[in-house]
Amino acid sequence: MELGTLILLAVGILAVLYFIYIYNGLVSLKHGVGKAWSDIEVMLKQRHDELPKLVEVCKRYMKYERETLEKVIQARSQVMQARADSDMGALGKAETMLRAGLGNLFALAENYPELKADRSFQHLESRVSQLENAIADRREVYNESVNLNNVRIEQFPDVVVARLFNFKPFDLLEFSEEEIRDVDVRGLFGN
Repeated sequence: MELGTLILLAVGILAVLYFIYIYNGLVSLKHGVGKAWSDIEVMLKQRHDELPKLVEVCKRYMKYERETLEKVIQARSQVMQARADSDMGALGKAETMLRAGLGNLFALAENYPELKADRSFQHLESRVSQLENAIADRREVYNESVNLNNVRIEQFPDVVVARLFNFKPFDLLEFSEEEIRDVDVRGLFGN
């Protein structure tokens, strides 16, 4: 074989290896987004399961606050629907509604000393607060994974491989401005 043919063959092999490297990196990023979303779904499911218990405990004491309780249940349903549809925009809006409803619920609980003293309520309030923090942490990880994926599929030469294999961008999970403000659930109870 000639030297020119060997050089051309070596360049071809290097190009194929580089192509494989880019492809594998994009696949890894795509699956990273999927894993980050799966982590959020676990927390959303756990919170989804705790909210009816919290509402039931509150119903025993908060006879005149039915509207607030219904808003929490309605927002919970919207979160689940958006989650099932994988609609990040709707999920962000529903999460905002749910967090606002929970904030109102916990603020109203101040008017019910028996409720605040109830062990079940204390446990559920603590559990929901922990889940809210975990969801916020996992949302951050998810959005970072989405950002890394979206940047890579737009950068050259990755964009060539991304278009060739139909890699798509993902939507960020964003909440409204009022959601960005921290809800201090413990502060609402004077703890």
